[in-house]
Amino acid sequence: MKRVIGLGGVFFKSQDNKAIKEWYSKHLGIASEDWGAVFPWRRKENPDEETYTAWSPFKADTKYFEPSQHDYMINYQVEDLHALLL
Repeated sequence: MKRVIGLGGVFFKSQDNKAIKEWYSKHLGIASEDWGAVFPWRRKENPDEETYTAWSPFKADTKYFEPSQHDYMINYQVEDLHALLL
């Protein structure tokens, strides 16, 4: 059985991307680019392997999350995505 081995990304809709990124920067120290930010980290089982988690606010009217109607999306890193999908 394949398993989740990490958090790939946290994405959410926002009415004002500039203001929300400024708030996260001021209060939580997340320095972001226009599209968002990344948090690099290494796997406990393989510390030589660097990976990252993406963080990104989207415009409130984005179609990117469709067909979901939710205002957020969480992506996981999977041990072997190809095998999982077969």
